[in-house]
Amino acid sequence: MSDPRAFLYRTLDPEAAQALAAKHLARHDDGELYLQYSLSEAFGFDDGRLKTADYNNASGFGLRGVTGETTAFAHANEISAAAIDRAAATLRLLDPATTSPSAPPPRTNQAMYGADDPLSAIPFADKVRLCAEIDAAARARDPRVDQVSVSLAASWSVIDIVRADGFVASDVRPLVRLNISIVAKHGDRRETGSFGIGGRYLYGQLFDPATWNRGIDMALAQALVNLESVPAPAGEMQVVCGPGWPGILLHEAIGHGLEGDFNRKGTSAFSGRLGERVAAPGVTVIDEGAILGRRGSLTIDDEGTPTGRTMLIEDGILKGYLQDRLNARLMGMQPTGNGRRESFAHAPMPRMTNTFMLGGADDPEELVTRVKDGIYAKSFGGGQVDITNGKFVFSCTEAYRIRNGKIAEPVKGATLIGDGPSVLTRVTGIGNDLALDEGIGICGKGGQSVPAGVGQPTLLIDGLTVGGTATA
Repeated sequence: MSDPRAFLYRTLDPEAAQALAAKHLARHDDGELYLQYSLSEAFGFDDGRLKTADYNNASGFGLRGVTGETTAFAHANEISAAAIDRAAATLRLLDPATTSPSAPPPRTNQAMYGADDPLSAIPFADKVRLCAEIDAAARARDPRVDQVSVSLAASWSVIDIVRADGFVASDVRPLVRLNISIVAKHGDRRETGSFGIGGRYLYGQLFDPATWNRGIDMALAQALVNLESVPAPAGEMQVVCGPGWPGILLHEAIGHGLEGDFNRKGTSAFSGRLGERVAAPGVTVIDEGAILGRRGSLTIDDEGTPTGRTMLIEDGILKGYLQDRLNARLMGMQPTGNGRRESFAHAPMPRMTNTFMLGGADDPEELVTRVKDGIYAKSFGGGQVDITNGKFVFSCTEAYRIRNGKIAEPVKGATLIGDGPSVLTRVTGIGNDLALDEGIGICGKGGQSVPAGVGQPTLLIDGLTVGGTATA
């Protein structure tokens, strides 16, 4: 494909788009015309057969004007001059700006992804065949496998961001994902294990037998471990969180509280605390949107700002917030490349990209030996958090009891309860095994969902409330 931007300009030429942006946005402090073309597909293989096969393409624009703290936004799934002119009626509700317009984002010479889309690279029949091969291989692994579910999905998006000052930025965004879920049965008991992998690349890696066979092994191992699990204890105890995906706890309990809008409005537990100690020594938290291939990575954010590496907490000291253009301007700070939106039908807001804690100097196995009676949380499922105080509840999908410094029996039904700011101060050990997740994260905020990455090393937390059904 020579120029994927051609999909954006089938009914509107680029010069007309720039003229429309100048016409409708020049009287405001900030804003943009956001053009998008996207493709997506998803396959669901269950009970030994293909159950769902979805395909969708969409295109449209979002027109946003910003004056002071007020935003006007309109969108349509028709990219044309007439539709953009109609949408501009919403912007006339804003007062004219009384200051000079905001400067455009800085340019980047980086282009993280090529023009190829993952959907067309592999024939339909091969995608169905892959799901069938995974299903058959999983069922052949162990006689206790009772049910297998496989899902395969991809999307491809092309965007242009056009400003009144003549600035135009473009991006191409591939995304793929494979999920494997296995139900194991022993007697009357059934337990589930799962594995997911994905990122901003083409399908090739997911079709590699080494990748999906590893996925089967990990999903099956988790299901078999859970077959042997006993009810989780309840009470206050030490918790060791494993590396990688358990960083979702960091993402939810801490990351959202570091987003600019919550801090500008004073509703975050971290508001007004820049330069203060908010975590134990050694705790360093980064958001980085420019890691090639990662699920949360982007060449530019959805306002045209290049992504990069943002220091949030350094050695326990709060250093910064995640900023879009609006909140950065109102707080007297710089945008960090974290203005993100779900699609052309949504206005941007400050969001995480890939958020992780850096590794420390501790041996992960040695951290376990420090725990006389506690929990080792290897993998998490769902959770919820209150941004205003950081209080969270997370369920463990794979966890173990720690007894006398050794990992013991697996436990079922464990939940971790606490609050982000307190958890950061109770970190007493940081492993040297930083790992990022496999590429399955989806972040929700304000009714919008975007792909995101997480990560962390093994952590020893000296005191978390564990919810369970057994007596500690």
